[in-house]
Formats: sequence, C-alpha cells, structure tokens
Amino acid sequence: MNNQIKAVLFDLGETLLDFGKVKATRLFRQGARLSYDFLKSCGQPVGGFEYYCWRNLIALRFQHLISNITKKDINSSALLRGLGTKKGIKLDTQQWRDFAWLWYEPLSKTATTDPKTKEILISLKGLGLKLGILSNTFVNAHSLEKHLKQLGLLDFFPVRMYSYEFDFRKPDIRIFKIAAERLGEAVENIMYVGDRIDKDILPTLKLGMTPVLKAAYTNAGKTPPDGTYKIANLSELPTLIKELNTNNAI
Repeated sequence: MNNQIKAVLFDLGETLLDFGKVKATRLFRQGARLSYDFLKSCGQPVGGFEYYCWRNLIALRFQHLISNITKKDINSSALLRGLGTKKGIKLDTQQWRDFAWLWYEPLSKTATTDPKTKEILISLKGLGLKLGILSNTFVNAHSLEKHLKQLGLLDFFPVRMYSYEFDFRKPDIRIFKIAAERLGEAVENIMYVGDRIDKDILPTLKLGMTPVLKAAYTNAGKTPPDGTYKIANLSELPTLIKELNTNNAI
C-alpha cells in the first residue's frame, strides 16, 4: 500500500492559531461593544447596551448547549443576525459581514502564530503537498478567512472546512472523509495536525490518516495513542513528512 503523505489537513485553534486560555466573557463583552457601536453608527434600533449584550449572550449560550447535545455546531453569525433582524435591524450583505467580524475581532487579537508559519507552509507546498483546514467552529467563515488573510496564510489553503457548515463535527469520521474527497487524496495519504486527542487524533487514527499532535494546553499531560506523531511546533512538520515518505518508499 502506498502510504506516502500527499496532503496535510490542519485544525485551527491551538494548531495554526494559538489562542490559549481566554477569558471568554470579557472577550464577548468587547465584541458586543464593537458590534453595538457599529449598529448605532448605522442608525439601527439597538436599544440599551446591557440588554443587547445579555440578550445575545444568553441566546448563544443556549444554542451552544443544544449543539453539545446534537453534536452539530451552530452558525453564530446567522444566530446573531437573526436576533438582530427580529429587532428590526436591516443591513446589507457586507455590513452583516462587518458586524460578524466585530464580534470575532477581540478574539482574533489574542491569537498568536509561529513566526515562521508562512515559511513552513511554503516548505510543505514545495514538497508537492496539498494543504487544507478542517476545524470545529461556530465562527463564520468570512471572519476566520479575513483573519487568515491578515496573517498572509489564507491562500495556502484552497480546501477550508468549518464544522458549522455540516450536520456533524469532529470526531465524526464523516467530516474527515469529506475533507479527503475535497483534497482529492486517499485517507492513507493524508496527515492531520491538531491539538485534541479526542477530536483530532482518535478519529484520524481510526480512519487511517497519519495523526500529528501539536503540543498545546489542551493536551498537556495527556498520553496520545500508539501511532501518533508528536510535535512541539509546526516547524517540525517538513522534516517529519520527509522522513515518513522516505521510510514509506522503502
């Protein structure tokens, strides 16, 4: 069997983008303030800030609870847009995208990346590898991709999949199979790089992908299953893939 690595899929949080442990409520209020001020500047009927903030927070938390039961991620942007529309807010398509970005912007500013990420991805492309993103998230694609574009990373990933667009999410192996189809490669020729043993490593190991666990607070002190490759940072990937492909060619 040809087990050469021909493509690499990446998770987002704590893999390509490092957010670390964040103070979610504080970031939410920051996003609420930015989006509230934007709506006011557009002459929209937003009412008082505290009511606006708590109404959206309660709705998101409730839907997040439901998503944990159904195992299907919510589209937070669509939810917030729906709440706004019910209150008489009217925006054009671009304004709604700007609105969604303002909710995400405070979180985006907490993110860090390996300073050599672009060079690493260039090296992987130089090896002839296809690259993609597969992430569990309720953040709208336009916001995530605006962030990636700001970092100069977006164009490296022609395949980008976000769980809220599907009726299932990681660790459901169906979403990995769809990613493989979109990459145009067999699962045994794909490496998946993520930070979660339960959502990234176990399903890809079961499916036959090559799982790589990137060190993060989400897996600190945990022991990954046999067959998992561990890296401290993304800069180790080109060498790891070269070694694996050399060994698989023998």
